[in-house]
Amino acid sequence: MLLEAEKLYISYGDIRAVQGVSFGIAPGELVSIIGANGAGKTSILNALMGIVPVKSGRIQFKSREITATAAHVRARMGIRMVPERARVFPRLSVFENLMAGAYGLKKKLPLNQRTEWLYSLFPILGERKRQPASTLSGGEQQQLAIARALIANPELLLVDEVSMGLMPKLVDQVFDLLKQLNTEHGLTILLVEQNAMASLAISHRAYVLETGTCVHQGAAAELINDHRIQEVYLGHA
Repeated sequence: MLLEAEKLYISYGDIRAVQGVSFGIAPGELVSIIGANGAGKTSILNALMGIVPVKSGRIQFKSREITATAAHVRARMGIRMVPERARVFPRLSVFENLMAGAYGLKKKLPLNQRTEWLYSLFPILGERKRQPASTLSGGEQQQLAIARALIANPELLLVDEVSMGLMPKLVDQVFDLLKQLNTEHGLTILLVEQNAMASLAISHRAYVLETGTCVHQGAAAELINDHRIQEVYLGHA
């Protein structure tokens, strides 16, 4: 496994957000964690990135335990995150936002090549590379957030609620892009989503969370056709 999480417990004061969740993701997989709002999905991603502490449990990346490792060290190890609602730097230009994604890396990357590759994936970013990020639409800012995470050539991309606030047409475009990054470029992706149908449609496997616990897991194609999953998480019987 590229990443393994074992019996994670995450709390905010007296509130238990995640209770004993275990999962893993192999190199080259696209895995989803689905569930309703408040199920603990974002807490898990934040713990994997080192943004929030784990009360108990263990996280391993490339067979190395990183449970207590600082977030910036995890980033240098090859883990990058696309946060909920993009969270780009509004006053910085598109290009400067991309360079912020490469800040602090110890290894030297061919940034000119990486930038041109990203502009080929996201043509609108190339067209507007000198514009402040605040002038971009919501969908364009989401593209920028993904590109900023990709600039450092990560081994694992964590994606948090990428569809939130986007129009349906843009949601389809973003999910198509994630699928392309996985299938054509071999990028390992862990996707956290409320939009269960869209995420399952592009995933290899998925874990289903309910009030902080994992209640179901399996191949994404099987979960899409599971009657209970359809009724509870996909909105139809």
